[in-house]
Formats: sequence, C-alpha cells, structure tokens
Amino acid sequence: MQTQKSNTNKSMDPNGAAIKKKSRKIIIYLVLIVFSLVNGYPIVWMVMNSFKSSQEFSLNPFGLPIEWIFTNFKEAWFTANIGTYFFNSVFVGLASVLIAVITGGLAAFFLSRFQFKGKKLLYGFLVIGLLIPIHSTLVPMYILMQNIGMLNTYWALIFPYVAFNLPITIFLLTSFMSTFPKEIEESAIMDGAGMFRIFWSIILPMTKPAIATAVVINFINNWNEFSFALVLISDEALQTLPLGLANFAGAYTTNYPAQMAGLTIVLIPTIIFYLILEKQIVEGMTQGAVKG
Repeated sequence: MQTQKSNTNKSMDPNGAAIKKKSRKIIIYLVLIVFSLVNGYPIVWMVMNSFKSSQEFSLNPFGLPIEWIFTNFKEAWFTANIGTYFFNSVFVGLASVLIAVITGGLAAFFLSRFQFKGKKLLYGFLVIGLLIPIHSTLVPMYILMQNIGMLNTYWALIFPYVAFNLPITIFLLTSFMSTFPKEIEESAIMDGAGMFRIFWSIILPMTKPAIATAVVINFINNWNEFSFALVLISDEALQTLPLGLANFAGAYTTNYPAQMAGLTIVLIPTIIFYLILEKQIVEGMTQGAVKG
C-alpha cells in the first residue's frame, strides 16, 4: 500500500512535471539555436568578407574587416552586369512561379476535391517528378528547345522551371486542400456558384498559406538555377544572375571579395521575398500542425 501511495504521489507531483516540461523546452531551444547558428554563419561570413580587400581576405578570411571597402559592391554590380541579369532573373522567376502555382492549384483542386477512376494513378504520375533528377534532362531539354526554336528566349527557361516545380507544388496544395470539408462546395453550389468560381473565390483564398510556401520554394529554385540557364541561354542580354556571378572567376585567379559582394546583392531579394510571405508561411505550418 505504501509503495502504491508513493508512486501515486510521484505521478501527481506538479513540480516534477513542470521541471520535465521546462527541461524539454530548453533542449528544443538549444537545438534550434545551434541549427540557426550553423545555417546563419555562412551568410554572416559572406557579408563580412564582401567588405575586405583581396589581400586581407587571403590573410584573414575569418576576422572582421580592418578597412571596410564599399567599392566591392560597385565592382560586383558592373562585373556581374547585375542591372540586366537582375531583371532577367526576376522576370523568369516570377513568370515561372505564376504559371506553376496557377497550373498546380487547378490540378490540386481537381485531385483533392473530386473522386474519379485512376485518381491515385494520376496523382502518383504527377508527384513522381519529385524523384527525377532535373539535370539528367538537360541534354534532352536542349535538343527539344533547339528543335522547336526556343533557344535563347525567356521561354527556354520558363517552361523547364514550371515543369520541374509542378510536382512539389501539386503535392503541397493537394495535401492542404484535402483537409477542407466537403460542405464548402455543397454550400457554394446551393448558392449557384460554378466550379471555377468555387476554386477562385473559396478554395484558393483558403489555400494561401500553402501557396505562400510553394511560391517561396519555386522562386528560390528558379532564382538560384545555373545549369539550364548556362546551356539554354547564350545571349548575354537574356542571361540570369547565377551566370553573371560566374564572371568573377578568371583563368588563374578569382576576386573573392567582389564575388561575395555580388552574392550579398543577389541574396537581398530572396530575403525580402521571404519576409513578405513570412506570415502566410508560419500560418500554413501552424495549421498543418493542428490538422495533422
């Protein structure tokens, strides 16, 4: 009896439960802090070295700049032709994201809200694109674009970017839309709304958190893509920023501080893009945690 009583007291001890909960919370925060430092340090190191001279970078790559050189950014701007390449990257990236999200949203609506024969097979066929290494299609894509006369055009990049981002977009949006109750469509149909109106005015606004996540993933993939832009675009007037950043590497030397400055300039739009959609992304993660 005494043993049972002592076990009951231990299980009902509020202080022990509170200490255990607090310890778990501290461990989680420590892991997140370490993870943030590991991922954030390369960015800080890059920005820090963008203000050094080439000699100082060679002698002390991990210390703070002794003399802050801002001309590296000016040199980076002209060497990488950032003015022209920036516009090309923005245009190609946003056009690809827009087409991928609209097309993926329609496909996700069809797959998540309707029941039909072969639905699982079609969904698997679309999502299996996640398993295909995109660079294995580089040579066939070049031959295809050459045959249809699209080399050295914006479409030579937009079409592949849309195709490669559709699987992850469909996967995210289908998973999110599947959690909506069927009564939503039933009520809208009773009010006289058609399927396109239901998708555009009801389902799509409710899917904003998942759309924000898909937009960020798509934009970052398009913004950083190098291989397809190198092979499919040879006209300098149409090249994107990753190609411009390769101009810092010479035959024998590389101007690393100027390259760091160029990378810092290129990084700014992605950070701004993420900050604009941060609220929707966090909301989507929170809703996913509650629904899952």
